[in-house]
Amino acid sequence: HAAEAIGMKDGPSVAARDKRQSSMHVGLAMVRAGEAAAFVSAGNTGAILAVATLRQTGLGRIPGVLRPDLGVVFPIESRPMLIDNGANADAKPEYLLQFGQMGSVYVSRMLDIARPRIALISNGEEEGKGNQLIKEALRLMEASGLNYVGNIEPKEFVRGAADVGVTDGFTGNIMLKTAEAVASYMSDTIRKYIMAGTLTKIGGALARPAFQRVRDQLNPDEVGGAPLLGVNGVVIIAHGRSNAYAIQQAVWQARRVAEKDIVAAIAEQLAEKK
Repeated sequence: HAAEAIGMKDGPSVAARDKRQSSMHVGLAMVRAGEAAAFVSAGNTGAILAVATLRQTGLGRIPGVLRPDLGVVFPIESRPMLIDNGANADAKPEYLLQFGQMGSVYVSRMLDIARPRIALISNGEEEGKGNQLIKEALRLMEASGLNYVGNIEPKEFVRGAADVGVTDGFTGNIMLKTAEAVASYMSDTIRKYIMAGTLTKIGGALARPAFQRVRDQLNPDEVGGAPLLGVNGVVIIAHGRSNAYAIQQAVWQARRVAEKDIVAAIAEQLAEKK
């Protein structure tokens, strides 16, 4: 039972400090105590980040982690991960390096890719492109031992040029929301023009199975949620608009993350890199 509720408008500090009987505190305490294998929530993302990171009442960070991050798997054919997706609006080069390391572990275990390709999201492929953050992170990536394939633009990311695209949370969140908006706009526009005339309606009916396959592949509900990597337990953050199917997929994802022991694998990876 959780006697309190954290609302979408509650600030992270209020959620962490004042609402200790919320489902976030109760659920994360169960994970910390070993009474649950994972925690799944479609609630206030900032609050989850704050409560999960607390060592006293949440999970705390994995030793060596500078900043936990959100990694979202894009619902496209190659299933690449974009990381960070909003946990860290401001980042440092060493944060991006760790994002790549944690993303590499996650993709390797969840998608059975031996050496995931890691790339920095930038405004050009050339090493001279990008802001100061990207230029400094690039040098760290090159010396990291990761399978770093260089800088890529968003269009290369969605075409499968890398298994993990690394960026700061501000850029990553805008990139994801833009992709969602464009996909929704294209779907609505295609539907509008199909329904505009008799011939297009007939053609649309004939093409419906193909449209359905595309819709299923691009459906973010299939992914379920974004793993919060870097905290000392399994946390999956689902979208606030999640329907029952999306929550089901998030729970399934949480189960797989727990079974693959990704938290321990990240801890081992970071310990080796010291």
